[in-house]
Amino acid sequence: MGGNAVGGNAAPQWLIDWCREHLHSTPTRVLFHEQRESAVFGLRLPEQADVVVKARRGDGRLGACVEAQRALAERWSPCPRPRTPVLPVGPLAVHAEELRAGGGMLPGSSPDVAERYASVFAELMAELAEVRVSVPRPNPRWVRWDHRDEGLWPSVASLDGRNQDDVPPEVDEIARRVRRRLSAERLPSVLGHADFEAQNLRWTETGISVVHDWDSLAHQPEAALVGAASGGFAGAGPATLAPVDSSAAFLERYQRVLGRRFTVTEQEIAWAASVWQAAHHARWEALHGALPVCGEELRCQADERLRLANA
Repeated sequence: MGGNAVGGNAAPQWLIDWCREHLHSTPTRVLFHEQRESAVFGLRLPEQADVVVKARRGDGRLGACVEAQRALAERWSPCPRPRTPVLPVGPLAVHAEELRAGGGMLPGSSPDVAERYASVFAELMAELAEVRVSVPRPNPRWVRWDHRDEGLWPSVASLDGRNQDDVPPEVDEIARRVRRRLSAERLPSVLGHADFEAQNLRWTETGISVVHDWDSLAHQPEAALVGAASGGFAGAGPATLAPVDSSAAFLERYQRVLGRRFTVTEQEIAWAASVWQAAHHARWEALHGALPVCGEELRCQADERLRLANA
């Protein structure tokens, strides 16, 4: 949820050493540095294409994500190609991928914008369906409604250690209702992008240019993945929740592109998944004392989305 980017000439020594060993080159410039879930460095390498190096605490799932990204990049041009597998550096898991510069974000959350995002998501999911890799587990925390931890929310130390009384009771109640609805079904799980937000996509005049953040792959029912994307696609910094009619347009376009209609159950699961993700973000905002961007949208939309989810 958000991050700062800075330019500079110097790279940390560990990163220089890592590039020398695994990319056989010494970076000459840090093009950007972002700190979110991962530390992300854009690097200029002499006589090579620029690269992005990502470092985050290993959680056992990143290797499968990068392997899926590698396989998808062979089939689908908007997916950046990995340059290395995931490699340990102390407690960190580190890998490099090609830097795909250019293009800009597509802003907005209107139904017509939603349809453009849905068309890309449908194309992405169709290509991922042909990829055969190990399942990345656990799922990212904001879509981990299928966890087996005690309590309502998945166990995440950075969130559990904060004052839970700061979370509005209605957020917990909304999450409880949709988790019960999501858990009531046994739909087959597939691989999908679970952080399909505006900030992770770049567009040109001819269409989609690149989709980033393949660390956020998840293995869940197709309808749940599509539903989460339909609610979160407009996130361009702080996470948000798109208007209900825009999520409906997203779901409709997705089904049209793939030429398959969701069942009534799949429609309900899609709406429920959109609410779970929004509730997670609303909880995050409350625990961090952030502006309730997603929380306010959830408050305004919860009744209608819960009705559509049959929750």
